[in-house]
Amino acid sequence: MNSNDEKLCYINGKFLSLKDANINIQTHALQYGTACFGGIRAYWNEDKKNLFIFRLKDHYQRLQNSAKILQMKMPCSYEEFAEITIKILKEGNWKQNTYIRPFLYKSDLELSPRLHNVNDSLAVYAIPLNDYLDTQKGLNTCISSWIRISDNQIPTRAKATGGYINSALAKSEALQNNYDEAIFLDNQGFISEGSASNIFIVKDECLITPDLASSILVGITRRTVLRLAEEMDIKVIERRVGRTELYTADESFFAGTGVQIAWIRSVDNRVIGSGSIGAITKTLQEKYFEIVKGNNNKYDSWLTKVY
Repeated sequence: MNSNDEKLCYINGKFLSLKDANINIQTHALQYGTACFGGIRAYWNEDKKNLFIFRLKDHYQRLQNSAKILQMKMPCSYEEFAEITIKILKEGNWKQNTYIRPFLYKSDLELSPRLHNVNDSLAVYAIPLNDYLDTQKGLNTCISSWIRISDNQIPTRAKATGGYINSALAKSEALQNNYDEAIFLDNQGFISEGSASNIFIVKDECLITPDLASSILVGITRRTVLRLAEEMDIKVIERRVGRTELYTADESFFAGTGVQIAWIRSVDNRVIGSGSIGAITKTLQEKYFEIVKGNNNKYDSWLTKVY
């Protein structure tokens, strides 16, 4: 039995142990990928004896936006969603870094790949999670042969489950070729994002990241990095980014809830900058971890205490 199986989760209006939270194999979302999800982190602070959920309301709002794009409806208010999330963590006695996965799915048992007139259900569970990618070791990456889906194919502004086959293809290709991560190009040949994270480069002390037209997810960690950079008087530019700009960048890093802030050592066997973590990346990374762990009172509004 998985050690997480007895932990509390939420599904279709009920709190159950994770091992009992099962769905029928006829479920619409299982057959057609008609679901959307979020990824939320909570960080345990041993000194403060508390678990801090990072930007919970922002994640709820993005899940709402994903639902709207997919003709779905959130069955609860933010306040109810927060109560569900906190109850899962508190009654599960989570006292470690944790990943919370809410997802809204088409739950009817029927055939027909459509979005309208199909019932929706909400599920939420938690798992332990430290680093998804190593944030201290520089990552060796490659440009994927798979093109990032465009917003007019499967909407990239929605975290739609069906669209993640695109990410899975790129991720497996990278790992099977001995790289740590893949980088997508969009359908016009510009840099888009990683398999499950946004990407930044630093050139001449300027922070540059692909704009929202580059088939990217509107990342909450991305927004956090942009806000911190502006507050630190780092020049920020959002624009199209060419492939070879990565090769000549001074620094580069991924940003996302899962990856956090993870620096990139190489792209397509070209070493980025000096081959070590850059000064701007290091500063942003240190600031980010200080905030999410509840060690910077200025950003307390971004944190939800569990205990």
